[in-house]
Amino acid sequence: MFSTINRRAAAGLLLTLGLTTTACSTGQESASGAASVAPASGKISITYLQKQGDQEYFIGEAAGAKAKAAELGIDLKVVNLGNDANKTVGEVQSAIAQKTNGVIIVVPDPAVGPQVVQTAKDAKIALLTSDDQVCATGPDPAKCAKSDLVPRIGFSGAQMGGEVGKRAAEEFKKAGWNPADTRIISAWKQDVTVCGDRVKAAKDAFNTAVTGVQNIDVATDNTPTGAQDKVAATVTANAGVKHWVVWGCNDENVQGGVTALQNAGVSPADIDGVGLGAYLACKDWSGGKPSGMKAALFINGKDVGALAVQTMYDRLKNGKDMPAEAFAPTTMVDASTWKSAGVSCN
Repeated sequence: MFSTINRRAAAGLLLTLGLTTTACSTGQESASGAASVAPASGKISITYLQKQGDQEYFIGEAAGAKAKAAELGIDLKVVNLGNDANKTVGEVQSAIAQKTNGVIIVVPDPAVGPQVVQTAKDAKIALLTSDDQVCATGPDPAKCAKSDLVPRIGFSGAQMGGEVGKRAAEEFKKAGWNPADTRIISAWKQDVTVCGDRVKAAKDAFNTAVTGVQNIDVATDNTPTGAQDKVAATVTANAGVKHWVVWGCNDENVQGGVTALQNAGVSPADIDGVGLGAYLACKDWSGGKPSGMKAALFINGKDVGALAVQTMYDRLKNGKDMPAEAFAPTTMVDASTWKSAGVSCN
């Protein structure tokens, strides 16, 4: 969900002024059915459907959405879809039955995207995605024409991954490791497009700064336990490796990977983990003990939730076209800076 300057103060300004918009809306309005949505009269009702709603990032996202909704006088309902793709369309239909004006959604599985888009289009309600991309015409956003991608609020996967790879390279150089006995673990759920974007950018940024380190792709379910199990098997299969670099789609993958390595007897000094989110990385740092989690890119879900609600409000109230994508800011943190950066660690 992100450059390395302190932008906490700037975040509110960007959200207010809409300066994070990176592209103009083109055919994406018709792909999502938004072109046929008339401006709402009276009080606006919005439904925010989130995957993994009990995850720290999405809890923050919901809080940001609720705060913005209260500021704008919007009725907002937040629904946790968990990881249940089958529940997604049913909840969209339920929101329509309850006369919602617009749906903001983080899908558990992009394969349900076309059905979600068609359902919203048939009901003539506005549709906006946050975090993950959704394609109107197929199950895989990576293979989707840009004109068929639903407007999205979130973070730039390329920017985020680039920052992660850059910091991992800095930590590698600082440690003075030999590329020959080092391996990179890239862990992510491989059918999630934004995850692939992040990992690819991390690899590119790292390889620009450091050469000769072999990468191992590890397919996970984007949860800490899932990543831990898969990385544990990877470590067993690579017993001669002395040093490990770990990155992934989110903090869950990196924390799971770092935990697996440390459980296998790898010293924190021999692990270069760079998280993405900071909401789990901070827990490693709060105890004051050495950790293989060396840094993390702070992505603030509150900013995304607030920007998503503001974007939907502008569409429904004023008929303003939704941008193809709009991005919230990020900052890199570590054990010495996460508190001052405003990371919430519950």
